[in-house]
Parts: sequence; C-alpha cells; structure tokens
Amino acid sequence: MLREDDIVLVISNAPDLLLAKRIAHVLVEDGLAACVNLGAPILSIYRWQGQIEGADEIPMWIKTTAGQQHAVVQALAKLHPYEVPEIIVVPVIGGSAPYLDWVREQANGTPLE
Repeated sequence: MLREDDIVLVISNAPDLLLAKRIAHVLVEDGLAACVNLGAPILSIYRWQGQIEGADEIPMWIKTTAGQQHAVVQALAKLHPYEVPEIIVVPVIGGSAPYLDWVREQANGTPLE
C-alpha cells in the first residue's frame, strides 16, 4: 500500500507533440505533477478492435505522488482523445532524496497563480 507522499511514475502517450505539451502544461500548472518528460516520437504497434494497428505517438513520463495519481489519471482521461488511452502507474522504489523531495513539494495539488 502506497502512502500519499510516495512517488509514482505515470506512463502515457499522446498522438502528437502539441497535445502532449498541452497535457504536460495542464498537469504541472494544476500542481498535479512535478514534471512531465516528453520523448521523441515512437511507433506503437497494438491490437485494436480485432486489427493490428500502428501509430506514431509521443511518450510521456509524469512524476507525481501517490496522493495525486487519481487526479492525474482523471485529467489524462479527460484531455486525451483516445477511447482507451494508455495510463499506467508505476511505484518509485528509490532515487535521489533531494529529487524525490522536490517532486513531493511540486505535486501538491496547488495550481500556479
């Protein structure tokens, strides 16, 4: 069981860079995430409605706390155009203490003014 201030990594993707930037800005501005890394376009191959599909996507790695993960998942579901967007939450079991403390401070649910 995770504590509210435990760090988690939320993994998702977006269909294009413009939307990925919008999602990242909303999550950080609303205090739901400390940082969102946007990766280079990748090709995702997947099965959808009985067909093999392929699409270029922008990977997103969202650093937040366990206490904010539900709000992040809800925001992603709302902002994302996919019927079933990839949203995976992975617990962080360690790392640089100063960085993890910074994530806790930033992902406190307080929007920027």
